[in-house]
Amino acid sequence: MLHASLQQLRLFEATARLMSITRAAEEKHLTQPAVSIQMKKLEESVGMPLFETVGRKLHLTVAGHELYDACRDVLERLADLDAALADLQGEVAGPVNLVVVSSAKYFLPYLLGNFIKRYPKVEPRLRVTNRARLLERLDANEDHLYIMGQVPEDLPVVEYPFLENVLVIVARPDHPLATQKNIPLKAIAEQRLIGREPGSGTRKAVEELFAKSGLKVSPYMELSGADEIKHGVMAGLGVAVLSLHSLRLELAANKIVILDVENFPLRRRWYAVHRQGKRLSLAAQTFLDYLQQEGEQEIEHLLTHDSAILAGTPDV
Repeated sequence: MLHASLQQLRLFEATARLMSITRAAEEKHLTQPAVSIQMKKLEESVGMPLFETVGRKLHLTVAGHELYDACRDVLERLADLDAALADLQGEVAGPVNLVVVSSAKYFLPYLLGNFIKRYPKVEPRLRVTNRARLLERLDANEDHLYIMGQVPEDLPVVEYPFLENVLVIVARPDHPLATQKNIPLKAIAEQRLIGREPGSGTRKAVEELFAKSGLKVSPYMELSGADEIKHGVMAGLGVAVLSLHSLRLELAANKIVILDVENFPLRRRWYAVHRQGKRLSLAAQTFLDYLQQEGEQEIEHLLTHDSAILAGTPDV
């Protein structure tokens, strides 16, 4: 009979999902030896190995696969129980676990802050990561909601569009294209383009747009986040496609300008996503309702307030 602690099951699920003790330790904020010890104890409890190392890669054994499937089911049922118990209390309170792609960090905290003012007993837990890590957590049903600009087609999810995501092409103010109008896409394809890593939603959207015009673009330089890309643009390393939400400060300081390019701006949507069949807690469902009903209006107010401050007439 299996005698395993809940902590061991959570650590095993993370290790099996990520196929890395190191990454599991990082995710759970533990040391690598601590996770290794717990996995050893779990294997002793099971009575057979759960992992095997082939070359330098970790793989699940047959027993490991069986335990992983059962483990995910147990943890999902426990999450549903937590949500049900919270709902019985009838109060919007408790944790709301959110994972967002890096470009969403420029507006999501603002929305979350306004929400917490209304529901002060909610405990927000916000994780910012890249798209690949976000999809890993979504597949494992680790969190309540995931915020992204492109919904995966190969996972059973439910999506909720809540905010326009405007993609623009930017450069330094002294770039040769900065003062030109209706710049053809071909001219952008000939520039040094600073882009996101493969798998990024922004990169995929840009590649699809250029492909429709018979153009192929390959980043001159790949960087992992909007902040790094903005610094690259300001340093004169090239031009880039970025979400307008990530550019508030740089545009206000005239460190970056938006280029007038045909077929741009590219208008998309931001989505809140969760796994199909997932039962959200009352707090998480209330936050989702807030995003859908008030998110766009709140961000418009933020941008209007910024413009008023720049003009010397703050909107209060």
